[in-house]
Amino acid sequence: MIYINNENFKEVVSKSKLPVLIDFYADWCGPCKMLAPIIGNISKNHPEIQVVKCDVDKNQELAIKYGVRSIPTVVAIVNGEEVNRKVGLANEGILLNLF
Repeated sequence: MIYINNENFKEVVSKSKLPVLIDFYADWCGPCKMLAPIIGNISKNHPEIQVVKCDVDKNQELAIKYGVRSIPTVVAIVNGEEVNRKVGLANEGILLNLF
C-alpha cells in the first residue's frame, strides 16, 4: 500500500495504469481505523487495483481537490478520473463495486 501526498500524487494516481482506490483518512478517526483492515485486505488480495491512502490532516490540498468533507471517504479512480466514491464505513464488496 502506498501513502500519497501532494508530491507523489500525480505519479502514483494520475499516471496509474491500474484502477486506483484512494482511502482518505485521519489517524484520530474511529471509523477510519475500522476501515483500515478492509482497505488492507483489498490491497493484499486484489493486485489488479492500486490501493493508496491519503492522510487528510497532512494533505489538505488533496482532500479539498476531491471535495472530501467527511472521513473516511474512499474514491475510485480509473484512467486518472473519479468514477465513484463511498463516504463512511463500508465492507469490501461495496468498495470493490465502486469500479
